[in-house]
Amino acid sequence: MLKIHQLFLKTYIIIFTIILLCVFTATYFWSKNIYIEQAQINISQNIDSLEVALSSVNNIEKIVQKLKDKISLRITIINEAGKVIAESHKDKKTMGNHVKRYEIIHAQYDGIGKIIRYSGTLKTDLLYIAKKVSIGNKTYYIRMADYLNKIEHNFLQIFLQIITIFAVFLVFLLIGTYFISKKIQRETDGILKFLLALTKRDEIIYIKSNYTLEFHRIARLLKKVAIRLKKKDKQKLKQTAKLKLSNKQKYEIISAISHEFKNPIAVISGYSETLLNDANLPQIMKENFLYKIHSSSNRMSALIDRLRLSIKLDEGKESLVLNKCNLKRLILDIISDLKITYKQRNIVFKAQEVIIQADETLLNIAISNLIENALKYSKENVYISLINNSLSILDKGIGIEKKDINKITNKFYRVSQNGWNNSLGLGLSIVYNIIYLHKFKLQIKSKPLVGSEFIIKYT
Repeated sequence: MLKIHQLFLKTYIIIFTIILLCVFTATYFWSKNIYIEQAQINISQNIDSLEVALSSVNNIEKIVQKLKDKISLRITIINEAGKVIAESHKDKKTMGNHVKRYEIIHAQYDGIGKIIRYSGTLKTDLLYIAKKVSIGNKTYYIRMADYLNKIEHNFLQIFLQIITIFAVFLVFLLIGTYFISKKIQRETDGILKFLLALTKRDEIIYIKSNYTLEFHRIARLLKKVAIRLKKKDKQKLKQTAKLKLSNKQKYEIISAISHEFKNPIAVISGYSETLLNDANLPQIMKENFLYKIHSSSNRMSALIDRLRLSIKLDEGKESLVLNKCNLKRLILDIISDLKITYKQRNIVFKAQEVIIQADETLLNIAISNLIENALKYSKENVYISLINNSLSILDKGIGIEKKDINKITNKFYRVSQNGWNNSLGLGLSIVYNIIYLHKFKLQIKSKPLVGSEFIIKYT
């Protein structure tokens, strides 16, 4: 069995190793994504510039070679039939037809195609971007590619800096932990001796400790143990009452959670049992069952995520990461995501360009909840209005009773009697907490059978 300081040392080494691996992985993918995004922007801009410069096919070879030295990118010009008519890094005569290349196919139909692929010519991974252009009334494809091996070099520099900082931090942490653990061990030895003596005799044993406030309090409490043992029955009664209250609160929460989980669990259980017991089900029916099982599992995962976020917000453990946030762009992204689920619904969005300081991730959750609620509890169009000082989400749905308006942002509150069932009762609670965290204001206007309007005022 390890001593305290040995246990601390082992624990910190394990934690350090785990953190280092996490940082290593996160830093790699973070730097890779940033580089790829910047590379895409750079390549797209250079393709646009080259498109302007290529007024005819007569001077393509010369322009390509001249541009290659300036931008350090691989450049390929391909005609509509897939033949390479200009290439910056290889003899075009030795290159095959490119008409079936992934990026060319997508450029043919979408105007632009992108892919990351290993280049047999340059023996390395490249980011390819191809664009369909018109030169001299003929269709061509401009393709440019950038090297991805730059990521490894950038990542190595960042990682070495992180390792150095972590190593220095670990050394100081271990030294401090060792001395603290030795002192704690002496304090705990004294407490253990007290408890051992207390089991063998009835007299009160006094111990002293001034090392920390916690140990000082423990010492004072232990001096009263002998007296408090005589009042054990009374303490048990009080403790029992506290446990009953705690159990009641837990029961209410568990009841709310189990109510929401019961339906998706039943769906998963029922359909999976059918799949297991009936091997002759038609394929289309199997796919339908699997889709419903997948959908139900996603719903359960979303419920768990909501519970975790709600707990963090209630305990004040969720902090804001403020950045400039383009509300119009954010809402357009949300609408695009919701259209996947609500394909037949129409969302009317009128907006000005509004830039505010906000935590974009949390604000996305809040606005998504409000828009999805409007889609759930109405069958007509949903109207979203974005102006300089506020965001309005209006529906023509079932509405909310006046007596419920001030309660619907409470945790686990559900307006089930009129069909306005807010899932676990967490959605609007999360919305309210996020808006309150931003120091914004949430205003709710609603009439039964007329509709509801949720207004976020951010200035």
